[in-house]
Amino acid sequence: MSDPCIQLLEQLVAIDSVNPSLVPGAAGEGKTAAHIADHLRSFGLDVHVQEVAPGRPNVVGVLDTGVPGPSLMFCGHTDTVGVDGMRDPFVPAVREGRLYGRGSQDMKSGVAAMIDAARIVRERAPERGRLIVAAIIDEEYASLGADALVRDWRADVAVVTEPTDLKIGVAHKGFAWFEIETRGRAAHGSRPKDGRDAILRMGRVLAGLERLDRDLQARPAHPLMGTASLHASTIDGGHEWSSYPDRCVLEMERRTVAGESAEAARLEIEALLGRLHDEDAEFDASSRLAFARAPYETPPGHDLTKTLAACAASQGLAAEQIGMSFWTDAAVLGEAGIPSVLFGPSGAGLHGVEEYVDLRSVVTCRDVLADLAVAWLARRP
Repeated sequence: MSDPCIQLLEQLVAIDSVNPSLVPGAAGEGKTAAHIADHLRSFGLDVHVQEVAPGRPNVVGVLDTGVPGPSLMFCGHTDTVGVDGMRDPFVPAVREGRLYGRGSQDMKSGVAAMIDAARIVRERAPERGRLIVAAIIDEEYASLGADALVRDWRADVAVVTEPTDLKIGVAHKGFAWFEIETRGRAAHGSRPKDGRDAILRMGRVLAGLERLDRDLQARPAHPLMGTASLHASTIDGGHEWSSYPDRCVLEMERRTVAGESAEAARLEIEALLGRLHDEDAEFDASSRLAFARAPYETPPGHDLTKTLAACAASQGLAAEQIGMSFWTDAAVLGEAGIPSVLFGPSGAGLHGVEEYVDLRSVVTCRDVLADLAVAWLARRP
């Protein structure tokens, strides 16, 4: 396809922007940010580069009519996960209407769609209000980019262009990362009376967590977010074959839904460890909340959702409202007082070894976003 939106997408996929917090030594978002900044300038937006971490900037393009009125933000992240197992991850390949490559679905397609929508909006010359286009870093790890964005920028509402299969995402889960440590006593493997096995003690923790996960998933589901869950992520312990391990560390993730907090999840884990200690006075363990992000739900019946649904319907879309299983920067925007929804293209394989986006859906997404911006900026109090 020769559409300028697809051309931009191909250019973005061709740039390595693997998040260095996920893959030490990775390229980061710098080159992608520079390309986006130049592209935004090419069609007349005012460009602001916000250095969030060394070599990792947010890029914010602004279309300001100069006449007070409504404001709208488009937001998408420029980082990707790693590329292990992929063949030619940064060579955009088009086959049967799909574009393959790392970041094609998650989420350089959404970034290309929102940027090209801004180009169209500028050509339509709105009479009032302001459109902000934010390409930000680090969503795949700690969302440093979103945190920095909301410190300096505000809008009445926002659309985060994560992949939603051209449906309107109005809710998503949160998450909490925990580190659990069990402690034993180092000793020669032939001296069981001297040793205490920290890894076997972690087995008790894992069994308790499995029971907790079954309980979480058996609870009544949130109508949009589904059920809460947890899983073990990484585990490390021991030194050599013939020694009792004195320490074992588990990293785990707890997915939260509306009405749950990271603190409540922490208390669940503490209660589990307390029960195990009551059963065995020698059981020694502790937990630590490492990082958490809250779930998010767009205010029900918000005008942004209604306007976006009308614009999507005009493009022949059903405009179904859905919840997402994954966390997004919409939660950061929402917590900062910017009501947000998700709307992005279709595809498959996000974080997988074969990732692709449907090209027709990228163009449709772009057109809906452009219509939304024009409609929103034309609103009257």
